[in-house]
Amino acid sequence: MAMLPDLPQTEIAIVEMTNAFRKENKLGEVKPNAALTAAARAFAHYLAKTGKFAHEADGREPSDRATEQGYRYCLLAENLALNLDSRGFEARKLAGDVLKGWKESPGHRANLLQAGATEIGVAVARAPDRDPKFISVQLFGRPEDLKVTIKIENRSGLTVRYRLGSEAQDVPPRGVVTHAQCDPEPLVFDGMPEAQSRFDLRDGDRFLLSGSAASALKIDVVRK
Repeated sequence: MAMLPDLPQTEIAIVEMTNAFRKENKLGEVKPNAALTAAARAFAHYLAKTGKFAHEADGREPSDRATEQGYRYCLLAENLALNLDSRGFEARKLAGDVLKGWKESPGHRANLLQAGATEIGVAVARAPDRDPKFISVQLFGRPEDLKVTIKIENRSGLTVRYRLGSEAQDVPPRGVVTHAQCDPEPLVFDGMPEAQSRFDLRDGDRFLLSGSAASALKIDVVRK
């Protein structure tokens, strides 16, 4: 007789293994969220019941299903897995197979390593088949209230180039720009030593630029 896994234990193991993988990559852990879990569970059972297997299988996006459960987000990502083995699975073996598949897929791996994600929901459902077959749904989220908004005010007479992550932009003299980020990456101003020009961001930060020459550019940070 094929071995059938304890599905709640499989879900717990997927969360544990996800956080272990994130820790290996120097990222913070994600914590279970009831709304994300409910959205994942409803979709896992839908996929298992219908035999469909796609992120939009029910005609909706992952974000629609999370919102339906009351999750207000600024970042959301979904992983799906389908695992079948005629021998069956022990709970941790199934969880390990699911994680292995996700790690080896660039898109799924990127979701596992979403730096801004803080919460997770996982569900595993058995699909009808002569052999043990399971659908796993994993949702990553960052709630809307963790969005980081910053403002850069260029009071100098210079055009100043800055970078948010890998994206470079210019702010003209007397220009003001505002950024709202779900996954706050460091802010770096070009043309200055990194120790003086690299900033980890907090919500509400204002960066006031002054000076009349690149060598004399001054950056003042006003924080809440």
